[in-house]
Amino acid sequence: MISRALSEIRVGKTRREALRDIVSRTDVPGLSSFIGAIIQAEQLGVSISKVLQVQSEQLRIERRQRAEEAAAKAPIKMLFPLVGCIFPSMFIIILGPAIILIAVNFGAGGL
Repeated sequence: MISRALSEIRVGKTRREALRDIVSRTDVPGLSSFIGAIIQAEQLGVSISKVLQVQSEQLRIERRQRAEEAAAKAPIKMLFPLVGCIFPSMFIIILGPAIILIAVNFGAGGL
């Protein structure tokens, strides 16, 4: 991907065109915003290190937001296995002896 852009630059394409071609070839949203920031920094004469710092901070924030979103969805995903598997076995263990005693007492009282 980058090597192709470098070879295009060596052939005579401008850096801006080569970078925009990377975006059109990959169609990745994060990469398109990153390359857009690099192109804009090149046009305005901003330091690339500043652009990289800002972009890395933005990606960290996005990753943290995705992790928080996944953590918020986890209890809902755990609810169905909990209700379907764990609660019935707990009821059997807790209420099983009581049901047996009730059945034995009613059976003995009826005789």
